[in-house]
Amino acid sequence: MKTVSTRRRRLVSNSITYGIVIAAYVIIQILMAGDNLSNSLQSQLIPICAYVVMAVALNLVVGISGELSLGHAGFMSVGAFSGVIAATCLQNTIPSDALRLAVSMVVGAICAGVAGFIVGVPVLRLRGDYLAIVTLAFGEIIKNIINVLYIGLDEEGLHLSLESEAALGLGEGGKAILSGPMGATGINKISSFTAGFILVLITITVVLNLVNSRSGRAIMAMRDNRIAAESVGIGATKYKLMAFVTSAVLAGAAGTLYAMNYSSVTAKKFDFNTSILILVFVVLGGIGNIRGSIIAAAFLTVLPELLRSLNLDKYRMLVYAIVLILVMIATNNAAIRGFFAQLKSRLSKKDREEQKGGAAQ
Repeated sequence: MKTVSTRRRRLVSNSITYGIVIAAYVIIQILMAGDNLSNSLQSQLIPICAYVVMAVALNLVVGISGELSLGHAGFMSVGAFSGVIAATCLQNTIPSDALRLAVSMVVGAICAGVAGFIVGVPVLRLRGDYLAIVTLAFGEIIKNIINVLYIGLDEEGLHLSLESEAALGLGEGGKAILSGPMGATGINKISSFTAGFILVLITITVVLNLVNSRSGRAIMAMRDNRIAAESVGIGATKYKLMAFVTSAVLAGAAGTLYAMNYSSVTAKKFDFNTSILILVFVVLGGIGNIRGSIIAAAFLTVLPELLRSLNLDKYRMLVYAIVLILVMIATNNAAIRGFFAQLKSRLSKKDREEQKGGAAQ
């Protein structure tokens, strides 16, 4: 009975999460069709999708796995620049923008996953502050590597240099894709809100299925009590690495989606501040709360633009900071948390009574 009740609550909770995302997509499409959405808000739709994916992915590491990562923007940048390179190389081979974007996102996800595996194998043996410091260093290392990397494309294929764009030796008709500190320029903007919506659904599906699987329970067991989990044969590195690499793969796909929405992208867009911003989404939405991460990422991304539209341009960042503080206080208020705990208890009691009534019949 208890198992059936747990599965039922899980199904209802997951359905609500999917329902919120689908309802938001339908409402936005209706507003866009009626020309009731401002251009500034429309320009925020794809970044919102990218940040939602990043928040859910980071929550898998911070909330579900219980490890603090401060370099998640590094995986986003790996996916962004590798996706841009793939899209540029496939421009003549795959004429369809949607298909080319999908292939580029897969390439970005794979490259970020490889980076996550390389970083995760040694790093996940560390704990607490040490892990946070090393992941922070990784994000900065990736940014500095991209700042000295020059990649070009001509009829002979890809050219790579660590010196300058002239050192690439591009032939006639050649094009520089990555120009060191200037980043990637001349990008064909092929990202779309629909592609972002699909990526969000894929991310939610992957994370929820992992969390509710046997591997997910092992990951959470490691988070709750590492010694007890290891004593029953759960491998610490294996399961933590699974969560870390999965999170990196999703971050890479989000990076490609984000980068292909702009005509130029620099490594500065994926610095330490971006990692902290994503961590803020996770903390404010509730650590381990997937639905909360989605709502927090969407709301806090669009909030500065909403404040700008209210003619609060001079004070919008001040208001933004005050909103963050108030939300933090509200989410950590004992009375509010007690109310929701009591509501959850009542719903559970109602489920048990309905099950008893069904069994009696």
